[in-house]
Parts: sequence; structure tokens; C-alpha cells
Amino acid sequence: MNALGRAIAARIRAAGPVSVADFMAEALTHPRLGYYRRGDPLGAKGDFITAPEISQIFGELIGLWLIDGWQRLGQPTPVYLVELGPGRGTLMADALRAAKLRPEFLAAIRLHLIESSPGLRERQGTALAAAAPQWHEGLETVPAGPILLIANEFFDALPIRQFERTGEGWCERMIGLDDSGERFRWMLAPPTPAVEALLCEEEKSAPVGTVVEVSPAARGLAAVVGARVAAAPGVALIIDYGHDGEGHGNTLQAISQHARTDPLDNAGEVDLTAHVHFGALARAAATVGAETYGPVPQGDFLKAIGIEIRANRLCANAAPAQAEAIRSGVKRLIDAEEMGTLFRAMAITSPGFGPPAGFA
Repeated sequence: MNALGRAIAARIRAAGPVSVADFMAEALTHPRLGYYRRGDPLGAKGDFITAPEISQIFGELIGLWLIDGWQRLGQPTPVYLVELGPGRGTLMADALRAAKLRPEFLAAIRLHLIESSPGLRERQGTALAAAAPQWHEGLETVPAGPILLIANEFFDALPIRQFERTGEGWCERMIGLDDSGERFRWMLAPPTPAVEALLCEEEKSAPVGTVVEVSPAARGLAAVVGARVAAAPGVALIIDYGHDGEGHGNTLQAISQHARTDPLDNAGEVDLTAHVHFGALARAAATVGAETYGPVPQGDFLKAIGIEIRANRLCANAAPAQAEAIRSGVKRLIDAEEMGTLFRAMAITSPGFGPPAGFA
């Protein structure tokens, strides 16, 4: 076991098995040893690569989407432009470059970034220096007012709880220690009727053996976003991998150097994620007065806002090798066999805003 694993094991010895959510929170955000405190996990030399790193067109289209949303809000000045988990700042840098088409939009925005990693904050500061970003640990400290919000591959890293239907009832899946005390293992807590309060009606009646994932953190954040856009006014765009409705099954995964590994090994040294339950996010946002659209497949969303048109224009003036790289990147983003259907896009808007671009 590494240092963080030993710390979690000591907690288990003292207080008993931990939930999946507690394990994820420690593994990802421990103040010293958590995964997102270690540095830059992105890119070919890191553990995973995100859409903005695959093609600049992704961020450029998001920039145009933001301009459209701002115009439909009545062009408020100032407007708070917020990104959750900005990575290296690549998406926002590409978006703001495309937004130069509307200088009045650039003059109106106040850029606020939700980021906990000191190393990534430094990268973002370099990439976005001209926009004078301000950083926050959470959305709650962003000033009140009109808001445009982007969250690309952010919700998948929020901690989840897992529940399994057994012959005796719903039990929470927990993480304990094996007989040697040197390795983590899966186990079930005793059944409790309280679990059903976290499940929707369809989930409650699932057959024995079903595993259901619930993310109180994701639901809570969706409610915060919904309340902000409902009152401010505003519009938010969430892009992530997940399922449309009441998805079942264990989707917890660990990624290290672009390959899957055991989620219970090397805590703090591997990325832990789970599929996003978009239905739960939509319900949480709607409960506080926001309207939601989607989710729609990422490929359909990007096609609707012009990814193929933009790619063709770039290829027309590119060298053959560069044109092939552009086409390859776009294919990866929209193809059904790659990111096009696994990833989804969902919008959360003020009441009466109507379907945003890409959601008609």
C-alpha cells in the first residue's frame, strides 16, 4: 500500500468500512496525497485526454455557443463566465479565441474558474492570463449575477455511493480490508430501508443483484447550478459520459496511463470516475426552478452547432497531414464508436430561455 492507502486503511481499522463516496473523496481530493493534488494528469504523458485536447474545434464551438447564450440572455454586462474543472485551460482558451468575433462579449465577461489543484491553477493562469481569471473552490463563492457555465468532464469525478439489491433488501457496497489487512476488498453493509429514500421508483423495484449508483455530490451541485441560472438569469452546459435515464450497474473505473486498472489499488495515484446519471441531475435542477434540455449524444450536439462545417473550412486551407489530423480529431469526438454516443450534453437554463443551440 502507498501512503494514502495506509491512511485509508487506518481509518477503516478505527471506524469500520468506508463508502465508495468516502474512498473516492480521499483518493481524489486528499489535501496532500489526493490525485488532483499531484499535478497535471492530462495529455499523452498523463492518464487521460479530454475533448479540448483532441481538437481545438471543440472549444471554439463552445465559445460560439456561449456567445449565443449571452445574446439570448439580453447581453448582460457584466456576465460571470464560469468553468468547472478547467483542466489546463485549453477549452476556455479556444472558446475565448473564437469569441473574438464578438468583442462586446469579451468585454462583458468576468472569468471565474472552479479548480482545487494548485498545479492546474498555475497552468490555467498561464493559458488564460489575458482574461484575468479568478479561482474558487466551489460555485458558492462566485458573485451573484448573470451566469454562463461550462462543465466538461467534471461531474464524472464527483463521489458516488453504490447500493446492491439482495434477497434481504438494499445494502450499501462498502470498502474494507482483507484478512491480511494489507489490501482493500469489497463488502456489503447490512440492509437498511433508509437506502430506498435515495432511489427513484424504478430503481426500488430492480431485481436482486442490481447495483445502483447515486451521487449526492452531483445532485447537490446540479441543484446549485439550477438555482443560479434560475435566479441570475443564466445558462449552463454539462458534457460528460453517462446515461440518459435510470442506468443500473457498477460503472466505477480507475484509469492510469490511458488504461483501466483496479479502482482499489494505488489510491491517489489513479483517476477514479463513474458514469454520470443525467436524469438525476435534471431532476435536481428542475426542483429548484431551472429548466433542462437533453441529454443528447455529444456527436449530435456538436454536429448541430457546426463541427463538420468548421472542420471542412479548416481542412480546405490545411496541409494534407494537418487536414488528416483535423478529420481524425473530429471523428473521435462525434463517431458513435468513439466519444459520439458515450458522451452526452445537457443544458440547464433560466425559465423561459427555450432550447439552447444544439438542443432544438
